[in-house]
Amino acid sequence: MPARVRKLIGGVGMLVFLVFYMGLMAAIADHLPNQWAIRLGFFVVAGTAWGAPLIPLITWMNRGR
Repeated sequence: MPARVRKLIGGVGMLVFLVFYMGLMAAIADHLPNQWAIRLGFFVVAGTAWGAPLIPLITWMNRGR
């Protein structure tokens, strides 16, 4: 598969994943207790954890022939 097609598929896949991920995190955040430490911890983890599931996709996108 040409690199351009892999990058197009990967880019669209990342956008779809991030939209789903943001909606899921917002839904979870609505159910958290109203305490600043809990919310801070949640958003720190949620704000950094989105990258881990995308690593295999990014690796696939950048794979050479």
